[in-house]
Amino acid sequence: MSVTALTKDSFQEQIQNGVTLVDFWAAWCGPCKVQMPIVEQLSEEMKGTASFAKVNVDEEFEIASRFGIAGIPTMILFKDGQAVDKMVGLTPARAIQAKILEHASN
Repeated sequence: MSVTALTKDSFQEQIQNGVTLVDFWAAWCGPCKVQMPIVEQLSEEMKGTASFAKVNVDEEFEIASRFGIAGIPTMILFKDGQAVDKMVGLTPARAIQAKILEHASN
């Protein structure tokens, strides 16, 4: 599995270079359990195009509040350390892939 679990100590380093999709989730969240396998599959399909990471909002409240995560699942797309896109709610694989490709080609 190539989705990296992030903590406040590893977060900044992970998003610093290239395109990174960060999935904000929680163990008790039903839609998050549906979203995670989609993110994991994309991480395999898009190796070399983008990095994939996840943040448990219950364990890493600081990160979640820093990015204003109000509902989960929420995915934020970062490019070279900057948030460039945000997807809230259950998002289909092709929609995520399209956003990643849009930012990876810029």
